[in-house]
Amino acid sequence: MKILTVIGARPQFIKAAALAHEVAITHSLSEVLVHTGQHYDANMSDVFFEELGIPAPAYHLGIGSASHGAQTGEMLGAIEQVIQTEQPDWLLVYGDTNSTLAGALAAAKLHVRVAHVEAGLRSFNKRMPEELNRILTDHVSDALFVPTQTAVDHLGREGIAGPHVHLVGDVMYDVALNMAGRARERSQILQDLNLSEGQYVLSTVHRAENTNEPQRLKAIVEGLQQVAQTLPVVLPLHPRTRRMATEQGLNFGAVQVVPPVGYLDMIRLEQGAALIATDSGGVQKEAYFYRVPCVTLRDETEWTELVAAGWNTLVTPTDANTLAQTIRSRLGQAGQDGQLYGTGDAARKILDILQGGLCR
Repeated sequence: MKILTVIGARPQFIKAAALAHEVAITHSLSEVLVHTGQHYDANMSDVFFEELGIPAPAYHLGIGSASHGAQTGEMLGAIEQVIQTEQPDWLLVYGDTNSTLAGALAAAKLHVRVAHVEAGLRSFNKRMPEELNRILTDHVSDALFVPTQTAVDHLGREGIAGPHVHLVGDVMYDVALNMAGRARERSQILQDLNLSEGQYVLSTVHRAENTNEPQRLKAIVEGLQQVAQTLPVVLPLHPRTRRMATEQGLNFGAVQVVPPVGYLDMIRLEQGAALIATDSGGVQKEAYFYRVPCVTLRDETEWTELVAAGWNTLVTPTDANTLAQTIRSRLGQAGQDGQLYGTGDAARKILDILQGGLCR
Protein backbone atom coordinates (compact mmCIF):
# COMPACT_ATOMS: atom_id res chain seq x y z
CA MET A 1 0.00 0.00 0.00
CA LYS A 2 1.30 3.44 -0.92
CA ILE A 3 0.38 6.52 1.13
CA LEU A 4 1.00 10.00 -0.28
CA THR A 5 1.30 12.42 2.65
CA VAL A 6 0.95 16.17 2.11
CA ILE A 7 2.46 18.48 4.73
CA GLY A 8 3.50 22.11 4.76
CA ALA A 9 3.55 23.63 8.26
CA ARG A 10 5.31 23.05 11.58
CA PRO A 11 2.50 21.18 13.39
CA GLN A 12 2.15 18.87 10.40
CA PHE A 13 5.85 17.99 10.45
CA ILE A 14 5.44 16.92 14.08
CA LYS A 15 2.32 14.86 13.40
CA ALA A 16 3.89 13.28 10.31
CA ALA A 17 6.81 12.04 12.42
CA ALA A 18 4.59 9.64 14.35
CA LEU A 19 3.29 7.92 11.22
CA ALA A 20 6.66 8.02 9.45
CA HIS A 21 8.25 6.05 12.29
CA GLU A 22 5.49 3.44 12.17
CA VAL A 23 5.62 3.17 8.36
CA ALA A 24 9.36 2.51 8.60
CA ILE A 25 8.71 -0.69 10.58
CA THR A 26 5.74 -1.84 8.47
CA HIS A 27 7.03 -3.64 5.38
CA SER A 28 3.67 -3.70 3.62
CA LEU A 29 3.48 0.12 3.58
CA SER A 30 5.35 2.85 1.75
CA GLU A 31 4.98 6.58 2.24
CA VAL A 32 5.77 9.39 -0.18
CA LEU A 33 6.13 12.78 1.52
CA VAL A 34 5.13 15.96 -0.28
CA HIS A 35 6.22 19.26 1.30
CA THR A 36 4.25 22.16 -0.14
CA GLY A 37 6.67 24.78 1.20
CA GLN A 38 3.97 26.63 3.16
CA HIS A 39 6.52 27.07 5.96
CA TYR A 40 9.75 27.81 4.14
CA ASP A 41 11.94 29.27 6.90
CA ALA A 42 14.72 26.74 7.66
CA ASN A 43 14.00 26.88 11.41
CA MET A 44 10.32 26.23 10.72
CA SER A 45 10.86 23.45 8.21
CA ASP A 46 14.22 21.80 7.53
CA VAL A 47 15.34 21.53 11.15
CA PHE A 48 12.11 19.79 12.10
CA PHE A 49 12.73 17.01 9.59
CA GLU A 50 16.25 16.53 10.95
CA GLU A 51 15.34 16.53 14.65
CA LEU A 52 12.21 14.42 14.26
CA GLY A 53 13.90 11.85 12.06
CA ILE A 54 11.44 12.31 9.20
CA PRO A 55 12.68 11.15 5.78
CA ALA A 56 13.42 13.95 3.33
CA PRO A 57 10.34 14.78 1.24
CA ALA A 58 10.25 13.12 -2.16
CA TYR A 59 8.65 16.31 -3.48
CA HIS A 60 9.25 19.87 -2.35
CA LEU A 61 6.78 22.08 -4.18
CA GLY A 62 8.34 25.37 -3.03
CA ILE A 63 5.02 27.19 -2.72
CA GLY A 64 5.62 29.95 -0.20
CA SER A 65 3.58 32.81 1.17
CA ALA A 66 0.70 34.23 -0.86
CA SER A 67 -2.97 35.11 -0.47
CA HIS A 68 -5.16 32.18 0.56
CA GLY A 69 -6.69 31.75 -2.88
CA ALA A 70 -3.42 32.03 -4.76
CA GLN A 71 -1.53 29.75 -2.39
CA THR A 72 -4.24 27.08 -2.26
CA GLY A 73 -4.72 27.16 -6.02
CA GLU A 74 -1.03 26.77 -6.74
CA MET A 75 -0.82 23.87 -4.29
CA LEU A 76 -3.89 22.21 -5.82
CA GLY A 77 -2.35 22.14 -9.28
CA ALA A 78 1.06 20.96 -8.08
CA ILE A 79 -0.32 18.20 -5.85
CA GLU A 80 -2.56 16.98 -8.66
CA GLN A 81 0.53 16.37 -10.79
CA VAL A 82 2.21 14.43 -7.97
CA ILE A 83 -0.87 12.25 -7.50
CA GLN A 84 -0.96 11.43 -11.19
CA THR A 85 2.71 10.47 -11.08
CA GLU A 86 2.61 8.42 -7.87
CA GLN A 87 -0.84 6.80 -8.14
CA PRO A 88 -1.19 6.32 -4.35
CA ASP A 89 -3.75 4.15 -2.58
CA TRP A 90 -4.36 6.91 -0.04
CA LEU A 91 -3.63 10.61 0.23
CA LEU A 92 -3.15 11.60 3.86
CA VAL A 93 -3.42 15.12 5.27
CA TYR A 94 -3.13 16.61 8.75
CA GLY A 95 -4.91 19.42 10.49
CA ASP A 96 -6.31 22.55 8.92
CA THR A 97 -3.83 24.46 6.75
CA ASN A 98 -4.09 25.45 3.09
CA SER A 99 -1.83 22.47 2.37
CA THR A 100 -4.44 20.22 4.01
CA LEU A 101 -7.32 21.52 1.91
CA ALA A 102 -5.34 21.53 -1.34
CA GLY A 103 -4.22 17.94 -0.83
CA ALA A 104 -7.71 16.73 0.03
CA LEU A 105 -9.36 18.47 -2.91
CA ALA A 106 -6.75 17.33 -5.41
CA ALA A 107 -7.16 13.71 -4.32
CA ALA A 108 -10.95 13.79 -4.16
CA LYS A 109 -11.21 15.18 -7.69
CA LEU A 110 -8.93 12.40 -8.94
CA HIS A 111 -10.93 9.75 -7.01
CA VAL A 112 -8.04 8.91 -4.70
CA ARG A 113 -9.12 8.09 -1.15
CA VAL A 114 -8.47 10.82 1.42
CA ALA A 115 -7.47 10.21 5.04
CA HIS A 116 -7.72 13.19 7.42
CA VAL A 117 -5.74 13.01 10.64
CA GLU A 118 -7.03 15.37 13.35
CA ALA A 119 -10.54 15.41 11.91
CA GLY A 120 -13.61 16.84 13.62
CA LEU A 121 -12.09 19.90 15.26
CA ARG A 122 -14.28 23.00 15.24
CA SER A 123 -13.83 26.55 16.51
CA PHE A 124 -17.25 27.57 15.09
CA ASN A 125 -15.65 30.73 13.74
CA LYS A 126 -15.82 30.68 9.96
CA ARG A 127 -13.83 33.90 9.73
CA MET A 128 -10.83 31.71 10.47
CA PRO A 129 -9.40 30.19 7.28
CA GLU A 130 -8.41 27.14 9.32
CA GLU A 131 -12.05 26.48 10.20
CA LEU A 132 -13.08 26.46 6.55
CA ASN A 133 -10.15 24.21 5.67
CA ARG A 134 -11.00 21.62 8.30
CA ILE A 135 -14.74 21.55 7.52
CA LEU A 136 -14.20 21.11 3.78
CA THR A 137 -11.50 18.49 4.30
CA ASP A 138 -13.69 16.45 6.64
CA HIS A 139 -16.53 16.43 4.13
CA VAL A 140 -14.43 15.00 1.29
CA SER A 141 -12.50 12.47 3.40
CA ASP A 142 -12.94 8.71 3.20
CA ALA A 143 -11.28 8.03 6.55
CA LEU A 144 -11.49 10.48 9.44
CA PHE A 145 -9.06 9.98 12.32
CA VAL A 146 -10.36 11.86 15.32
CA PRO A 147 -8.40 12.82 18.47
CA THR A 148 -11.23 13.26 20.97
CA GLN A 149 -14.85 12.29 21.61
CA THR A 150 -15.77 15.97 21.34
CA ALA A 151 -14.51 15.95 17.75
CA VAL A 152 -16.52 12.79 17.01
CA ASP A 153 -19.62 14.60 18.27
CA HIS A 154 -18.92 17.61 16.05
CA LEU A 155 -18.78 15.36 12.99
CA GLY A 156 -22.00 13.61 13.96
CA ARG A 157 -23.86 16.91 14.09
CA GLU A 158 -22.72 17.55 10.50
CA GLY A 159 -23.97 14.17 9.34
CA ILE A 160 -20.52 12.57 9.23
CA ALA A 161 -20.78 9.26 11.08
CA GLY A 162 -20.25 5.58 10.51
CA PRO A 163 -17.38 3.12 10.17
CA HIS A 164 -15.11 5.66 8.44
CA VAL A 165 -14.93 7.83 11.59
CA HIS A 166 -12.29 6.55 14.01
CA LEU A 167 -11.48 7.80 17.51
CA VAL A 168 -7.74 7.07 17.72
CA GLY A 169 -6.24 9.74 19.99
CA ASP A 170 -3.75 12.41 19.04
CA VAL A 171 -0.58 11.68 17.07
CA MET A 172 1.06 14.75 18.64
CA TYR A 173 0.86 12.95 21.96
CA ASP A 174 2.69 9.99 20.40
CA VAL A 175 5.52 12.31 19.43
CA ALA A 176 5.53 14.15 22.75
CA LEU A 177 6.06 10.89 24.63
CA ASN A 178 8.89 9.88 22.33
CA MET A 179 10.70 13.22 22.24
CA ALA A 180 10.35 14.63 25.76
CA GLY A 181 13.45 12.94 27.15
CA ARG A 182 15.51 13.68 24.07
CA ALA A 183 14.72 17.39 24.35
CA ARG A 184 15.88 17.53 27.97
CA GLU A 185 19.09 15.71 27.09
CA ARG A 186 20.05 17.54 23.90
CA SER A 187 18.65 21.06 24.00
CA GLN A 188 20.74 23.85 25.50
CA ILE A 189 18.18 26.58 24.81
CA LEU A 190 17.57 27.48 28.46
CA GLN A 191 21.27 28.02 29.03
CA ASP A 192 21.67 29.88 25.74
CA LEU A 193 18.88 32.30 26.64
CA ASN A 194 19.87 32.52 30.32
CA LEU A 195 16.51 31.16 31.49
CA SER A 196 15.73 29.33 34.72
CA GLU A 197 13.41 26.35 34.90
CA GLY A 198 9.86 27.42 35.75
CA GLN A 199 10.79 31.10 35.88
CA TYR A 200 9.63 32.48 32.51
CA VAL A 201 6.64 32.80 30.19
CA LEU A 202 6.86 31.35 26.69
CA SER A 203 4.76 32.97 23.98
CA THR A 204 4.04 32.31 20.30
CA VAL A 205 1.90 34.45 17.98
CA HIS A 206 1.23 33.69 14.34
CA ARG A 207 -2.47 33.46 13.46
CA ALA A 208 -3.80 35.87 10.86
CA GLU A 209 -6.64 36.93 13.17
CA ASN A 210 -3.99 38.40 15.48
CA THR A 211 -1.19 39.44 13.14
CA ASN A 212 -3.42 41.09 10.55
CA GLU A 213 -5.47 43.06 13.09
CA PRO A 214 -3.45 46.07 14.34
CA GLN A 215 -5.44 46.45 17.56
CA ARG A 216 -5.01 42.81 18.52
CA LEU A 217 -1.32 42.62 17.71
CA LYS A 218 -0.68 45.87 19.60
CA ALA A 219 -2.57 44.55 22.63
CA ILE A 220 -0.60 41.29 22.58
CA VAL A 221 2.77 43.04 22.33
CA GLU A 222 1.92 45.56 25.05
CA GLY A 223 0.42 42.87 27.30
CA LEU A 224 3.55 40.74 27.01
CA GLN A 225 5.63 43.83 27.73
CA GLN A 226 3.75 44.32 31.00
CA VAL A 227 4.35 40.72 32.05
CA ALA A 228 8.04 41.03 31.12
CA GLN A 229 8.45 43.77 33.72
CA THR A 230 8.25 41.16 36.47
CA LEU A 231 8.90 37.80 34.76
CA PRO A 232 10.99 37.00 31.68
CA VAL A 233 8.93 36.51 28.51
CA VAL A 234 10.44 34.61 25.58
CA LEU A 235 8.90 35.03 22.13
CA PRO A 236 10.19 32.93 19.22
CA LEU A 237 8.91 35.25 16.52
CA HIS A 238 7.12 33.96 13.45
CA PRO A 239 8.34 35.72 10.25
CA ARG A 240 4.86 37.09 9.44
CA THR A 241 4.42 38.39 12.98
CA ARG A 242 7.81 40.09 12.82
CA ARG A 243 6.90 41.74 9.52
CA MET A 244 3.53 42.97 10.74
CA ALA A 245 4.97 44.28 14.01
CA THR A 246 7.67 46.14 12.12
CA GLU A 247 5.13 47.68 9.78
CA GLN A 248 3.13 48.89 12.79
CA GLY A 249 6.23 50.21 14.53
CA LEU A 250 5.62 48.06 17.60
CA ASN A 251 8.30 47.88 20.26
CA PHE A 252 8.69 44.58 22.15
CA GLY A 253 10.49 46.27 25.02
CA ALA A 254 11.70 43.81 27.66
CA VAL A 255 10.24 40.80 25.83
CA GLN A 256 13.07 38.48 24.77
CA VAL A 257 12.44 38.10 21.04
CA VAL A 258 14.30 35.23 19.36
CA PRO A 259 14.15 33.70 15.87
CA PRO A 260 12.00 30.61 15.30
CA VAL A 261 13.54 27.63 17.09
CA GLY A 262 13.84 23.97 16.21
CA TYR A 263 11.55 21.28 17.55
CA LEU A 264 13.75 20.04 20.41
CA ASP A 265 14.44 23.59 21.55
CA MET A 266 10.74 24.41 21.40
CA ILE A 267 9.84 21.36 23.48
CA ARG A 268 12.50 22.31 26.03
CA LEU A 269 11.13 25.86 26.24
CA GLU A 270 7.63 24.46 26.74
CA GLN A 271 8.76 21.99 29.40
CA GLY A 272 10.56 24.67 31.38
CA ALA A 273 7.97 27.45 31.17
CA ALA A 274 5.89 28.67 34.09
CA LEU A 275 3.13 29.44 31.59
CA ILE A 276 2.62 29.45 27.83
CA ALA A 277 0.70 32.24 26.07
CA THR A 278 -0.08 31.28 22.49
CA ASP A 279 -2.53 31.38 19.60
CA SER A 280 -1.29 28.04 18.25
CA GLY A 281 -3.49 24.97 18.41
CA GLY A 282 -0.52 22.64 18.57
CA VAL A 283 1.26 24.56 21.30
CA GLN A 284 -1.91 24.54 23.42
CA LYS A 285 -1.80 20.75 23.40
CA GLU A 286 1.94 20.57 23.97
CA ALA A 287 1.50 22.79 27.03
CA TYR A 288 -0.93 20.18 28.39
CA PHE A 289 1.36 17.27 27.48
CA TYR A 290 4.04 18.86 29.69
CA ARG A 291 1.46 19.99 32.29
CA VAL A 292 2.15 23.71 31.87
CA PRO A 293 -0.73 26.20 32.27
CA CYS A 294 -1.72 27.89 29.01
CA VAL A 295 -3.40 31.17 28.08
CA THR A 296 -4.77 31.11 24.55
CA LEU A 297 -4.74 34.47 22.77
CA ARG A 298 -7.92 33.91 20.81
CA ASP A 299 -11.69 34.25 21.02
CA GLU A 300 -12.18 30.47 20.92
CA THR A 301 -10.28 27.21 20.72
CA GLU A 302 -10.80 23.88 18.99
CA TRP A 303 -9.39 22.16 22.08
CA THR A 304 -12.32 22.87 24.37
CA GLU A 305 -11.51 19.93 26.65
CA LEU A 306 -8.36 21.77 27.78
CA VAL A 307 -10.47 24.71 28.94
CA ALA A 308 -12.94 22.38 30.69
CA ALA A 309 -10.07 20.60 32.45
CA GLY A 310 -8.60 23.89 33.68
CA TRP A 311 -5.34 23.73 31.75
CA ASN A 312 -6.24 26.42 29.23
CA THR A 313 -7.74 29.90 29.61
CA LEU A 314 -9.08 31.93 26.69
CA VAL A 315 -8.49 35.66 26.48
CA THR A 316 -9.58 37.87 23.60
CA PRO A 317 -6.44 39.88 22.86
CA THR A 318 -7.91 43.33 22.44
CA ASP A 319 -6.80 44.88 25.74
CA ALA A 320 -3.22 44.74 26.97
CA ASN A 321 -4.10 45.11 30.65
CA THR A 322 -6.60 42.25 30.57
CA LEU A 323 -4.14 40.03 28.73
CA ALA A 324 -1.35 40.71 31.22
CA GLN A 325 -3.68 40.23 34.21
CA THR A 326 -4.92 36.91 32.83
CA ILE A 327 -1.37 35.61 32.37
CA ARG A 328 -0.35 36.64 35.88
CA SER A 329 -3.47 35.10 37.42
CA ARG A 330 -2.85 31.73 35.74
CA LEU A 331 0.75 31.34 36.90
CA GLY A 332 1.05 28.19 38.98
CA GLN A 333 -2.56 27.15 38.33
CA ALA A 334 -2.62 23.50 37.23
CA GLY A 335 -5.68 21.81 35.78
CA GLN A 336 -7.18 18.37 36.32
CA ASP A 337 -5.06 15.34 35.65
CA GLY A 338 -6.11 12.80 33.06
CA GLN A 339 -5.50 11.40 29.58
CA LEU A 340 -7.41 13.63 27.18
CA TYR A 341 -5.65 12.58 23.97
CA GLY A 342 -5.31 8.83 24.03
CA THR A 343 -2.51 6.54 25.12
CA GLY A 344 0.29 7.41 22.72
CA ASP A 345 -0.46 4.82 20.02
CA ALA A 346 -2.60 6.84 17.61
CA ALA A 347 -0.22 6.42 14.67
CA ARG A 348 -0.23 2.64 14.95
CA LYS A 349 -4.03 2.60 15.10
CA ILE A 350 -4.28 4.80 11.99
CA LEU A 351 -2.04 2.56 9.90
CA ASP A 352 -3.82 -0.59 11.09
CA ILE A 353 -7.16 0.90 10.04
CA LEU A 354 -5.90 1.98 6.63
CA GLN A 355 -4.50 -1.48 6.00
CA GLY A 356 -7.63 -3.17 7.31
CA GLY A 357 -9.90 -1.26 4.97
CA LEU A 358 -12.20 -0.01 7.74
CA CYS A 359 -13.14 3.05 5.71
CA ARG A 360 -15.83 3.99 3.26
